[in-house]
Amino acid sequence: MSGLIEPHQIAQESRVVWLEDISHLDYVRQSLERLPSRQGRPPYHRDGRMVGYAVLGPAARPSRASGTFLRRVFWLLPHDRDQQPDGSYAFSSPSEAVDPRTLVPRDPGRRTQRSAGPPSAAMRELGILLPES
Repeated sequence: MSGLIEPHQIAQESRVVWLEDISHLDYVRQSLERLPSRQGRPPYHRDGRMVGYAVLGPAARPSRASGTFLRRVFWLLPHDRDQQPDGSYAFSSPSEAVDPRTLVPRDPGRRTQRSAGPPSAAMRELGILLPES
């Protein structure tokens, strides 16, 4: 979903709150959630754990249809690299993953070499490298 997050969708963010130290995380998953409030810790109903969330500024308006606010939530699943370094994502990352060091309010963040994993043989052959951070 992070590849689908556009800056205009998160233009009302005022800050990002981290619930744990992100310095050891290569990536976090991010998604846009419809939530009943602009701020505060949102409920979390997935496997794994929520590692952070965005807070909206006072100018943010709720959806006319639902009365909810669109906010980013950052999370990890039990089979992600931080819990299973040799697991499914040892050399890759999920499509909604971004490097948490690139996440600031109003910016969707980006994948880096750290978050994506080592470059594939095809990437190396073509000389394609992602930024380190």
